[in-house]
Amino acid sequence: MASGKKLVIVESPSKGNKIASYLGSDYVVDASVGHIRDLPTPSEMPADMKKGPYGKFAVDVDNGFAPYYVVDANKKKKVAELKRALKDADELYLATDEDREGEAIAWHLLETLKPKVPVKRMVFHEVTKEAIQRAVNDTRELDVQMVNAQETRRILDRLYGYEVSPVLWRKVRAGLSAGRVQSVATRMVVERERERMAFRAASYWDVEGEFEAKSSQAFTAKLTGVDGERVASGRDFGDDGRLKSSGVRHLDGAAAEKIAEATRAGHAEVSAVSEKPYSRKPSAPFITSTLQQEASRKLRLGSKDTMRVAQRLYENGYITYMRTDSVALSEQAISAARQQARDLYGAEYVPDAPRRYAGKSKNAQEAHEAIRPAGDRFRTPAQVAGELRGTEFALYELIWKRTVASQMADAKGSTASVKVAVGVESSGIAKRAEYSASGTVITFRGFLAAYEEGRDADRYSNDDGERRLPKLSEGVGLDVLRAEALGHETSPPARYTEATLTKALEERGIGRPSTYAATVGTIQDRGYVRTRGSALIPTWLAFAVTNLLETHFPSLVDYDFTASMEEGLDRIAAGDEERAAWLTRFYFGDEGESAEGLKQLVDDLGEIDARGISTIPIGEGLVVRVGRYGPYVEEEVPNGIDPATGEVKEGFDPEKVGEKPRRASITDDIAPDEMTPAKIRELLDASDDDGRVLGTDPESGHEIVAKSGRYGPYVTEVLPEVTPADGEKPKKKAAKPKPRTASLFKDMDLATIELDTALKLLSLPRVVGVVEEKATAEDGTETTKQVEITAQNGRYGPYLKKGTDSRSLENEAQLFTITLEEAEAIYAQPKQRGRAAAKPPLKEFGADPTSGKPVVVKDGRFGEYVTDGETNATLRKDDDVETLTAERAYELLAEKRAKGPSTRKKAAKKSTKKAATKKTAAKKTTTKKTAAKKTTAKKA
Repeated sequence: MASGKKLVIVESPSKGNKIASYLGSDYVVDASVGHIRDLPTPSEMPADMKKGPYGKFAVDVDNGFAPYYVVDANKKKKVAELKRALKDADELYLATDEDREGEAIAWHLLETLKPKVPVKRMVFHEVTKEAIQRAVNDTRELDVQMVNAQETRRILDRLYGYEVSPVLWRKVRAGLSAGRVQSVATRMVVERERERMAFRAASYWDVEGEFEAKSSQAFTAKLTGVDGERVASGRDFGDDGRLKSSGVRHLDGAAAEKIAEATRAGHAEVSAVSEKPYSRKPSAPFITSTLQQEASRKLRLGSKDTMRVAQRLYENGYITYMRTDSVALSEQAISAARQQARDLYGAEYVPDAPRRYAGKSKNAQEAHEAIRPAGDRFRTPAQVAGELRGTEFALYELIWKRTVASQMADAKGSTASVKVAVGVESSGIAKRAEYSASGTVITFRGFLAAYEEGRDADRYSNDDGERRLPKLSEGVGLDVLRAEALGHETSPPARYTEATLTKALEERGIGRPSTYAATVGTIQDRGYVRTRGSALIPTWLAFAVTNLLETHFPSLVDYDFTASMEEGLDRIAAGDEERAAWLTRFYFGDEGESAEGLKQLVDDLGEIDARGISTIPIGEGLVVRVGRYGPYVEEEVPNGIDPATGEVKEGFDPEKVGEKPRRASITDDIAPDEMTPAKIRELLDASDDDGRVLGTDPESGHEIVAKSGRYGPYVTEVLPEVTPADGEKPKKKAAKPKPRTASLFKDMDLATIELDTALKLLSLPRVVGVVEEKATAEDGTETTKQVEITAQNGRYGPYLKKGTDSRSLENEAQLFTITLEEAEAIYAQPKQRGRAAAKPPLKEFGADPTSGKPVVVKDGRFGEYVTDGETNATLRKDDDVETLTAERAYELLAEKRAKGPSTRKKAAKKSTKKAATKKTAAKKTTTKKTAAKKTTAKKA
């Protein structure tokens, strides 16, 4: 029986708690904890469905691309809770996020819960009391077109992944994945690395001079011209190292030195002075991509970290919705920003007319306002300092500054330029040298008083920033205080960072605000890209996968084609395109335009040269190959053979020619642009190296060598070859004796290790001593036996072993030094579960809002986790103990409670199938509500 309550469903428990506090006792707020259902994988499909039209993709491609959904196994408990709550409600408010994904979650809730009470769609872009109360009184209908667009994206990604990934499994390596946006993003990172591999540095020189007029300050200027010709700088050279600009003078070191010497001895005077006004406008408020870029530059946060922190700020009412591509601000926000700028900086810092920003994006996918502080009046960073800590405070401050600055006045100033002429006839290079200097002076800081946008490194930048030049006039003589020749080298294109890759994707129209962080994270998680500092470096695996896709699926990794798919999804969201027809063109092709579809591309692949795809030429007959067990380097022909002629190289000793091409395993520690022919030869020579002979083991008489292996440096013994006696037949399948081998400790150096240390390593495990242990027989009699305690080095570090009882040691050195007495003392201590004694909490918070018990962060066997003593929740990959907030800890616990206890695989599988059978009804085939209802009734 209904209780007169109104049920409000959001995605996040923490957001739900905040909203509940604003709505009052007539409302019950619950959370779905994200998506509740999805397309099942083939293993999750019921047996009777696997052979039908849904068996391959969980999508019927021959009947309007109808999807087949099942409730996720770990969401069944939550769905049951929501259904129980709905029974007691008179109205249902679907209050999921206002983007396409949020709209799709609302639709799935509607299809799964099948409410018999009025349903309202409640949308808001900030979690404040005013916004929530406005939203609950100003609801709308579910936007089916947005649902169609999101469903099309999900089906599109399923078709792409399930058709293309198996090709990668067969031709590159099992377990690989392809994705519509991730594969394009990977290609962009690979292409940038190819540019770096092909790059050839060019050297060029110029001269820096320091000049001074009488009773004036000194200033520096750079040589920019000789005899009317401009002096070449870095931007005048191509990436092949050649001069690409005409009409410029390329100076070498000798010429620059002579000009510098002549400058020091010559007469200098001001040849030209110019001054012009300087004005700079503030940047627009943040959208998703610019927030990620600026947080990377200023806070050193990755894309995922930025979005995770922003999500918490949004859910707790500090900022507006963080997935948006609109730079517009509401009238209330404009008024709040202008008022705050006026209060904090003065009326002169606020322009007469408000600034209104318009974005380039034409789509209707995301929220329609920029990311800004929440509310009709903004809280300053000082006002939230007592509530926010660490990265949450830093990100809020960044958003606040950017928003307020966007409504402030332009920065004003002047830019002065000075040219200095010096006679350099004595150099023998030129008659006249021209030096240039410029400086900008800010006379009114305007928006810079609040905020200045960061900049990414520019390989050609020579911006000196704000600099004041002395007042000078033409013809004034100058003293030359210093003239110095400076050499430079051109630099390769900078690698992408997470921020610059996001910017590049956005500029190409690839992906949308809700996908940037996920895309950048996915290509790292899948092993296609790794990081060095903030730089993104492609692995050799990424090269192989990109080679295959470029060769056999060129349209799928074409930048314009991928951007056009995003535009198609935007048209579906706007109601200008029908999803089934659009998917048909993508999958089956368009005969009218002679365009191949995905199915035809896969069906007509033909022969794929797996070895060729996985081969990356480095030069001089040397290649990197991606094999089944990892990458390796290889010679295309044996050492000493000219790959072009097949003959022995001139001057090479014929007796040293290799019998077959050499190869050596490599890791991804060496970046692709560092893998030069010289580096490969070094690796091949090291692989050929039999190691450094340390001496002979006095006990066995075997040689002991130190070598470098794929998994690090180690020592081993060289066993003599066993040859059968005369007339004796060799034994078949006789197992060869294995040499003793031991890895070097972390503090040991391969180049300096000595025989004594090597023998100690090879002596492990070491018997520390023997102790007596009492044992009780079945008849109750006690016996005593002797048990060895040994010191061993294992996969997880050094440890002691006594029978089946193992105890960890603190460091590797103890393996050689620990005494029997010390070992017995360790065993006298109670054994702790896991590898170490119980540790104090890493961090402590207040009482959990649900359980009322104190929450702490602990270090467990499988990593850090939060617990209230009843529920444990493992920290996610992007959660950092140092910056973890109480709100985030409570959120993790709430999510874990919502999921319920873990179930065994068999039970989950059985449950999934059962649910899948019931949920055939959830299939949605058209945009029309009548059709959706008809399908639901048929399958119920």
